[in-house]
Amino acid sequence: MATPSFQSLIPTGEATAMLPLPDHRPPVTVIGTEAIRRTFDEGCLTQTVNSAMAPGVSRVVLNPDAHVGYGTPIGCVMSSPTHIYPGPVGVDIKCSMSLLALDLGEDALVDKPVRRAVIDAILERIPTGAGRGQSSAKKARRVDHALGLRAVTEGASPGVCAQLGIPPEWAERCEDSAHTGHEGSIDSLHQRFEALCADERFRGRFASKAAQLGSYGGGNHFGECEVVRVDDSDRARAAAGVFGLRDGGVAFLSHCGSRGLGHDLASGQFRALAQHFEQWGIPLPGGDRQLVHAPLGSREADSYLDDMALGANFATVNHLLINALVLEAFQQVFPGVQGRLVYFISHNIARREIVDNRPQWVHRKGATRAFPGGHHALRGTPFESTGHPILLPGNPQAGSAVMVADPGAEISCFSVNHGAGRMLGRKAAARTLDQSAVDESFRNADILTNCRRYPIDEAPAAYKDFEEVLASVRKAGLASEVARLQARFVIKDASAADD
Repeated sequence: MATPSFQSLIPTGEATAMLPLPDHRPPVTVIGTEAIRRTFDEGCLTQTVNSAMAPGVSRVVLNPDAHVGYGTPIGCVMSSPTHIYPGPVGVDIKCSMSLLALDLGEDALVDKPVRRAVIDAILERIPTGAGRGQSSAKKARRVDHALGLRAVTEGASPGVCAQLGIPPEWAERCEDSAHTGHEGSIDSLHQRFEALCADERFRGRFASKAAQLGSYGGGNHFGECEVVRVDDSDRARAAAGVFGLRDGGVAFLSHCGSRGLGHDLASGQFRALAQHFEQWGIPLPGGDRQLVHAPLGSREADSYLDDMALGANFATVNHLLINALVLEAFQQVFPGVQGRLVYFISHNIARREIVDNRPQWVHRKGATRAFPGGHHALRGTPFESTGHPILLPGNPQAGSAVMVADPGAEISCFSVNHGAGRMLGRKAAARTLDQSAVDESFRNADILTNCRRYPIDEAPAAYKDFEEVLASVRKAGLASEVARLQARFVIKDASAADD
């Protein structure tokens, strides 16, 4: 097959296209307006083809935020009934979004000293940055080995929530509050953890990883205080009521994952599978070592599923603890204020779902689940009639969005993008953007940050046009907007920017 390019994409609608494949394979479904499709470079499309041609893959979807990743593009959905792939999950297992609604009105955050006080109260409780743990925040929750083990094997169980001061009802507002092992119980997770701890390096490092529960990472991870603007439509207002959002209310949006533990687990799996491929001379899809895989039911697949579950449980507890600490920080500044988790949803995970009328493992790499109202998987949840909240970060200045899926999301394996998607790599952003202009733009927008200099590689201009990305989702019939979130302050990893 010739190297794919924009010209290889065949439009099928205003915001949809297909990428044909050889050997009678089903074409890749592409979501995006023409302007968005032009952002998919050769590397992104080559990774897409390699992924779609890999063993056992039944469907691939390219979302409007797609850009080059490891093995598969970030912003990609891949389904398989027979194989599991670590690459289309990524090294930050269950990197996710969560949204906390507070019973405050926007007037409470008009004054800059008040916002600064909330920022300071949050930073007293929540560390930020790669490798930072609870010891760097004086009011953080302390997690020992025993509690860390419970977190990675039980997820947001009532016992774990009680020990960490997390409201237990928040577990009902999670896409998945807990993950089990490959055979559907936590027993295999305990056994897998014991096997991992046979390596003294892993056991020695686990204490430092457990100490990262309740912390933000570096890079594109963030915490962001928002004002909610509910869309002026009957459907949006009804959904906002179910979600617990009110127009003009204050909310807090968080983006983080499984921190150093997820990275260690994923990296170990990549190494183990690469050795397996080399030992048996198994060909790599497209010659890409990041597309190692294992057939379901094999020892290798079981080990990966167990490790993914351990990392996913860590990410779940991490997010819920972050939200509990954020609420505690707001209560320090606004005594008596109450908060409620709106939703917690992943964009780096493989889940067993029904696709094309059969069970498959749906791998979402920088992609978000999007089940509409009436979907069988939402039966018995608060979102049975509306569809669950979809949390899409844009950038602090363009805002972020809360959406709800439409029935048309079936064409994308009931998935949408996970945000805006990068336009500039980190080095390119640092080379081409002006630091003083970036900082001035935040002052002009009256958005405070905890950084003396905003991380230049995370500047809004490093990302795709969020309005065009959202237009792609709407015009493709995947989802509709419920509310827009307008940032009042942002918490990032300040260490790199302030050196």
